[in-house]
Formats: sequence, C-alpha cells, structure tokens
Amino acid sequence: MTKDQIQAYTARVTQASRTELIVIIYEIILEDIKTARLCYKNNDIEGYAKELKHGQRFLNELMGTLNYTYILSYDLMSLYLFVNKAIITAIYKKSPEKLDEAETILEKLYSSFKEVSKQDNSGSVMQNTQQLYAGLTYGKGVLNETFIDPQQQNRGFMA
Repeated sequence: MTKDQIQAYTARVTQASRTELIVIIYEIILEDIKTARLCYKNNDIEGYAKELKHGQRFLNELMGTLNYTYILSYDLMSLYLFVNKAIITAIYKKSPEKLDEAETILEKLYSSFKEVSKQDNSGSVMQNTQQLYAGLTYGKGVLNETFIDPQQQNRGFMA
C-alpha cells in the first residue's frame, strides 16, 4: 500500500461510522489481494506474501470483532475462516489460484456492508478528531486536504 493510500484511509477512518469502518477494512483486504496479484505477476514473491499477510491481519480483525449474540456472526465467521484458509494456501503454495474464491466472497460481503453503511446514521466512531475539509487550494489543479479544528483559537502566526 502506498503512502497516499494509507493517508486516504486514515482520513476516512477518522470520519467513519461503525459500518463504514467495516467497509474500509474490506476495501483494504481487497486492495491487498489486488496488489499481491500484481507482485506475483512481477515475480516478487516476497511482496506477494507480504501483501497477503497484511490483508490477513485485517481479516483477523474482522474475525475478532464479531458479536456472537447474533446468529449471523457464526455465518460470517465461517466465511472469514474460508477466506483465511484460501489466503494461507496462496501464501504457502506461492500461487494465487485460491484467491479467486476468496475475492468473490469478500466482494459480495463488501457490497452488502456498503449498502448497510448508507443506512447507518450513527455518526463518527472517533469523537475527538479534527474536522477534515478538502478543497482546491493554491496548487494548480491539485486537491489538498486541510485539517481544521474550529474550536482551536490559536491557529496561525502569533505576533
């Protein structure tokens, strides 16, 4: 993952609701699988394994945060275990063949949670963060992000 991608995900996480956080995690896992495939095509087996292990850490986060008071959590755990097994197989066999099935499952779950997140009006999980505003500034056609805290009165230069 590039620094720009990490920065974009970080900005999104600070403003995300609970379901949007899950959507972001799915996006990261899918991006890691995509990058791993690219590494494999370029014969970068080390990068291939690194990207898959990174995605696996996020998958483990999804597994660890399931709430088993809901029956759906058991079904999700079964799917996550299947995807995890496919990733492990892909790493140790050094072949992306098993990733197709895993990617299909993750894409379906991603689209489902994305629809649910549109209906989630719970607000941002992180309460004490700076407000993020994005807009075109002095750069020529460049989008710059600026963090502004309206509560902070001491911004700028002090004489």
